[in-house]
Amino acid sequence: LRLTTFPMPLATMPKCFLETICVERSMTVDQWIDLSAKLDLDGHEFYYGFPGITDLATCEHYRRRVEAQGRTIPMFCCAPDFTRPDAAERKAEVEKQKPLLRAAATLGAKYQRVLSGQWRPNVSRADGLRWAKECILDLLPAAEANGVTLIIENHYKDTLWQFPEFAQRLDAFVELVESIPPTPWFGVNYDPSNAIIAGDDPIAVLEAVKHRVVTMHASDRYFEGGTIEDLRKLDVNATTGYAPFLKHGVIGRGLNDYDRIFRILKGVSFNGWISIEDGPDPATGFQDIADSTVFLRAKMREHGLP
Repeated sequence: LRLTTFPMPLATMPKCFLETICVERSMTVDQWIDLSAKLDLDGHEFYYGFPGITDLATCEHYRRRVEAQGRTIPMFCCAPDFTRPDAAERKAEVEKQKPLLRAAATLGAKYQRVLSGQWRPNVSRADGLRWAKECILDLLPAAEANGVTLIIENHYKDTLWQFPEFAQRLDAFVELVESIPPTPWFGVNYDPSNAIIAGDDPIAVLEAVKHRVVTMHASDRYFEGGTIEDLRKLDVNATTGYAPFLKHGVIGRGLNDYDRIFRILKGVSFNGWISIEDGPDPATGFQDIADSTVFLRAKMREHGLP
């Protein structure tokens, strides 16, 4: 049994193995849990696409497996689409999150990601932000009942979405966050790389929402064979998934300034979970997580984060 101290700050979501686990199913969640034991991590971020994830007995099994390693499952990554123009479809999106909240609670997760929804060309800014706000407020009682805090991410695009995030840009994201009254059941999951993709300064995004940040995705991005302008051209078209020239990298080797990020988080007494979001390549992803862990542990110690 691997002993850890509280708070346990560093987790990971196995982005490099999501297709392997969720689509190909050539790796099981149990196999990922076993493999992750080789990493210097305190916990796991689970993903809503994991097979059988809404079966509570399966969730209890995963929780026991992880706890046997001396770890926990603090975060649950979901991707609701709250900007659907049809009201019945938006209601269905809210209802789909409720069994996922029960799954999160069974896993032991204290945080479940929500998003605004897709940036569809026929949805106005005012409508999209209003619909996202209404859906999040509708979901808050279920979150409280399950003891799980909803965390909204300054996101780019879910893997299965055609259009990027509606509240991707700083102004829209801040407006949506501020439209939700302060509550223990809602906060921000900050991701610096997504700010870069939106054409925003990651530091400006963090400064704007720092007092509501409760968790963080640690990631690093870079462009290979394309530019931010090329990405903008793709964003206006219905293209499922990510642009091939948009890359995840080992944390500390990309475009983000983690010294400034951690100084700001320290300044607001942040003590929440940081979850590593690695690249999608299973051939290199595991080593990327390991290298990112070494970098983050050192930086967290340097800046006095737990």
